[in-house]
Amino acid sequence: MSRKIDTLLEEYGVSHKNETNKAIHWICVPLIFWSIVALLYSIPNTQLQSILGANFFSNWASIALLLVSIYYMSLSRSLAIGMFAFSIICVHLCEFLETYMQVPLWQTSLVVFVLAWIGQFYGHKVEGKKPSFLKDLQFLLIGPGWLLHFIYKRLEIKY
Repeated sequence: MSRKIDTLLEEYGVSHKNETNKAIHWICVPLIFWSIVALLYSIPNTQLQSILGANFFSNWASIALLLVSIYYMSLSRSLAIGMFAFSIICVHLCEFLETYMQVPLWQTSLVVFVLAWIGQFYGHKVEGKKPSFLKDLQFLLIGPGWLLHFIYKRLEIKY
């Protein structure tokens, strides 16, 4: 019997066979993930800070990423660890950009989000298949895990 993560990765892979589409996904999926984190990070969080104090988790992105981590943990512990590490990098990149960029983080992340989705839809046009998430929204979260599982395979890490 196949694990749920194997079934999801296999099903996601069905509409991601074309090499151009795959290459686009290697660029656009992490950018979309980061841009969503950045948009959530940009939401004012004074109420969260009053509840949690000023710390790493006192922003909406960290709260959402905690839920994403729980979802990944239900599928694969090792993928959850990898996604958690990538999530931490995303939050720290938000902190850095918010501190040092002249343009507001939300504006930058919105532009990245739109451009990355244009890339994704172009990739699926080349592929000739609709994006998986149009069938099932959970595939929005499977995309990053699908990429990570290739990294794990290359490094011979079980997922």
